[in-house]
Amino acid sequence: MRIVVITHVTLDGVMQGPGRPDEDTRDGFTHGGWAAARSDTEIQQAWGERLTRSSGFLFGRRTYEDVLGYWNTQDSPFREALNQAAKYVASTGTPTLKWPNSTLLTGDVPGAVTKLRATPGDDLHIMGSGALIRSLSAHGLIDEYLLSIHPIVLGHGRRLFDDGFPPAAFDLTRTAATGTGVIIATFRSNTPNPVR
Repeated sequence: MRIVVITHVTLDGVMQGPGRPDEDTRDGFTHGGWAAARSDTEIQQAWGERLTRSSGFLFGRRTYEDVLGYWNTQDSPFREALNQAAKYVASTGTPTLKWPNSTLLTGDVPGAVTKLRATPGDDLHIMGSGALIRSLSAHGLIDEYLLSIHPIVLGHGRRLFDDGFPPAAFDLTRTAATGTGVIIATFRSNTPNPVR
């Protein structure tokens, strides 16, 4: 199976707190909820197409607790789908995994993900989990990025491709623009020649 990142980003690469004002206020981030105004049915459809062909999710511990903690308090079609999906949670500690179908990955997380990636199945999707994405990218374990690129610059916040991100090259395999000005772009990893 492949590892696919699905996330919202700003033009300056910020991925922190796209959904809600209080989603992620680390480092004094005050722009939470920045993606909500431009999230429309076109984005939902693009993400939905990918997520229906999913073998589950790969989360960092913080994102796992936030995503499942939020959606399990909402009357939403996402609630049951998230609970039923396989969830792999990378953590340096031993957190209690509160939701069904959750498996803890600890210790050598890149090694565990390498084994997952070698098993047959559909894509495993990462949403949020910036530190996990950076860790796996350093080992060449991210196969594809589905990015909803919003036409805003925040100037502050945790970025998808932050300082220290390993050099990488990608092939653009699909793109579309929504009515709200968001570009939905799919990039496939081209790691054998990271810099051309």
